[in-house]
Amino acid sequence: MKKDTITFRIPTRKRTELDRVADELLRDRSFVLNEAVDAYLDTKQWQVAHIETGLKDAKVGRFTSARDIERAYNGQ
Repeated sequence: MKKDTITFRIPTRKRTELDRVADELLRDRSFVLNEAVDAYLDTKQWQVAHIETGLKDAKVGRFTSARDIERAYNGQ
């Protein structure tokens, strides 16, 4: 897999924490950052997919009733 170098600014406190995590995992900073970016992108892709599904449902009038929401919220 081709890899690129990216440079960005990060607060010193975050860099210190990042280095601590890398040390605990016996990995380098690059590995930890790649794992973090993967997790972030996975989460964002999941969110977008579910928002798009919700918008499609709304366009065709498919909504959850207030009663069903109350039941789910109250654990029924």
